Amino acid sequence: MAIEHWLIEHKDFPPLEIAYTGERLAGVDEVGRGPLIGSVVAAAVILDPAQPIDGLTDSKKLTARKREALDVQIRERALAFAVAEASAAEVDALNIYHATHLAMRRAIDALAPAAEYLLVDGNKLPGHLLPGQAVVKGDSRHCAIAAASILAKVARDAQMVVLDECYPEYGFARHKGYPTKEHLTALAAHGPLAEHRRSFAPVQRQLALL
Repeated sequence: MAIEHWLIEHKDFPPLEIAYTGERLAGVDEVGRGPLIGSVVAAAVILDPAQPIDGLTDSKKLTARKREALDVQIRERALAFAVAEASAAEVDALNIYHATHLAMRRAIDALAPAAEYLLVDGNKLPGHLLPGQAVVKGDSRHCAIAAASILAKVARDAQMVVLDECYPEYGFARHKGYPTKEHLTALAAHGPLAEHRRSFAPVQRQLALL
């Protein structure tokens, strides 16, 4: 069965018309556009129709435990997967939009075997040479994009846990770097870290006070 037909018929996703009928379609998604700190992380996944994975959906709809369990299954069963990132310094240099697309291109380029067609979450393709299409709310509409969202979310959350161990006063394990009240209060009390995104307004304001 061609991967196009398997994806369209997948019981957990609504029908989605795509223009590719081969077997190396990569779902691409990112996590970390909104946080004040750390990298933006992207993933690309080519699923194997012979090894379907139940429960794939938008990573934000899953518990941490379920995401981590699915992360293991995706890595075991996918034909190919890759996780890549653009650093906080690259976010500051390029802006978050371009840094996100850089991380996506890096993930796509790291796939082995290489993808032939891309389905990318959002409304814009990341500027890769491969053909593809952007899918708004794609992580809820296509299992390959959902798989990519899970890998990216688990990878970035793990980075925040490590950062939390180094700087427990900021609460990164809880808010994952997003501009919550807890994070903003810690930022005001302790100042920005080297890993903070200096181009983001709350960090800029604190830097101006130094």
